[in-house]
Amino acid sequence: MDYHGPTEMANLALRNLTKRYPGVVSVDAIDLTVDHGEFVCLLGPSGCGKTTTLRMIAGFLEPDEGEIGVDGATISSPTAVVPPERRNMSMIFQSYAIWPHMTVRQNVGYPLKMKKIAAAERRSRVDALLAATKLDTQAERYPSELSGGQQQRVAIARALANEPALLLADEPTGNLDSQTADAVLALFRELATAGTTIVMATHERDARQAVDRTIVLADGHIVEDSRRVAEAAA
Repeated sequence: MDYHGPTEMANLALRNLTKRYPGVVSVDAIDLTVDHGEFVCLLGPSGCGKTTTLRMIAGFLEPDEGEIGVDGATISSPTAVVPPERRNMSMIFQSYAIWPHMTVRQNVGYPLKMKKIAAAERRSRVDALLAATKLDTQAERYPSELSGGQQQRVAIARALANEPALLLADEPTGNLDSQTADAVLALFRELATAGTTIVMATHERDARQAVDRTIVLADGHIVEDSRRVAEAAA
């Protein structure tokens, strides 16, 4: 794999993290730590709080109580939220959210263009990402010419363009067939090995086989942590 991983490390901590909506507590006093380079799965049915948790980590939602910290620094609390663009994170959405009027290369390179990275360096980094995600032969194609799995890999490559220390993925295999889903999870496994901390939300129980750790959510609570289960059994 040509992708060399993030330039910074990320240790994530959620402390008493809570999010309420009228008539419902979506996330209820969650405490969770995720180590640098760990691949963690938030597992549970729709409405369990996993997507809301991801969106708070990304900075799209502010918590009603509790804090989110990265490497000891608080990035979210009820009184202050660091904007998403100032967090060294990227998020992959279930809908892919890639631009239909741009080629694969243009989609992947867009974040670097916005950061005014020099053209030569931009091309080099995009080439490495396309190779890592096995999209180099589709570089000049448009999203409408790609399969669902290829579009998802474009979204992954674009999310990695800024070399995030923390990668968030919301149901990244939900629209994929089982073989393609396995390939995407295998790619995430490689990224974690390269040093990227990954938190993925899914309802697919088969994802347990690919991750370092599974956090099961129900009604906004953590009901099972595979690390604690393993420690109790040891």
